[in-house]
Amino acid sequence: MKQFIIALTLIIASFTQNAFAGPIRIKDLVEFDGVRGNDLIGYGLVVGLNGTGDGIRNAPFTEEIMSNLLERLGVNITGEQFRPKNVAAVFVTAALPPFARAGSQIDVTVSAIGDAKSLLGGTLIMTPLNAADGQIYAVGQGTIIAGGASVEGDGASVVQGVPTAGVIPAGARVEREIDFDFASLKTLRLALRTPDFTTAGRIETALNKAFGRPVALMLDAGTVQLDITETRAASPAHALGRVENIEVEPQRKARVVVDQRSGTIVMGEDVRISRVAVSQGNLTLRISETPEVVQPNPFATGETVVVPRTTAGLEEEEGTGLAEIQGGTSLSEVIQGLNALGVSPRDMIDILKSIKAAGALHAEFVVR
Repeated sequence: MKQFIIALTLIIASFTQNAFAGPIRIKDLVEFDGVRGNDLIGYGLVVGLNGTGDGIRNAPFTEEIMSNLLERLGVNITGEQFRPKNVAAVFVTAALPPFARAGSQIDVTVSAIGDAKSLLGGTLIMTPLNAADGQIYAVGQGTIIAGGASVEGDGASVVQGVPTAGVIPAGARVEREIDFDFASLKTLRLALRTPDFTTAGRIETALNKAFGRPVALMLDAGTVQLDITETRAASPAHALGRVENIEVEPQRKARVVVDQRSGTIVMGEDVRISRVAVSQGNLTLRISETPEVVQPNPFATGETVVVPRTTAGLEEEEGTGLAEIQGGTSLSEVIQGLNALGVSPRDMIDILKSIKAAGALHAEFVVR
């Protein structure tokens, strides 16, 4: 107990200052209203597979779209037995970046939706990509780069990674532009990625100071409105080019995130613990099996049998005692002390849960 208190006290005493986040550019803290991407999706075919395509009986939609494609190309296969093994039906997804112009290229992701075993070496056939409004904004085509490998024999198979999904760098060409008249904007809203009244207020103050006049107004914890006309910039693009590089020191919410499966603990430096006492110990359950063979006496009737013999014991390891944590201590200091004493991550998570339940941990506690 004395060793626990001494080690924890020394480590807590070695940390006396609270570290804060340095200045961050506004472009890394907010999203500009209207400056956003759009998701695209399409349904197409991958050809040229080495016998690893869809089984037509299990994926009849592959045969249907293949027949329609061949008919559009002038090949009539009506009534024919069409059983290719080198074709796979896939979903094609992409993100149309803001201000994408017709003719520019974007990356696409290709994922098998049937029972294809691998897309390695396949080629995506021209696939229209639609947005939520049903309009075609891009067309994808190209050779797939899959991120896995699959080897199969008569008696065994080995799969590494995910060979049924891959990407095509610059695999889609933009055919339609998003209608957005950015140059005519008079006001623009800045949406904070992590809403916080203090951070929003600091952004408002920094913008007004940088332009020398009241150009920004905090609307709520997650929104700051920028009056572009008051910035006296040549265009909204010029105004945002100046705004996004202004630095602000954000305020973070006290939060502790733990992952019980991996034993990971992530916390902010501003997490604080009130004065509390902690005692922790372990129980060890030991069970051993020593079966014995029992034989009948000589010239006696009976048979040899195996009799189970089980020994069970419950041991409680001597705990580290009752340790007192002084008020105002940061959680990082407590973790440092527990690590120095060899406390396992899972036991540490249990201790943090108990401290939170006691009302001494002043932070949002998130368990994954």
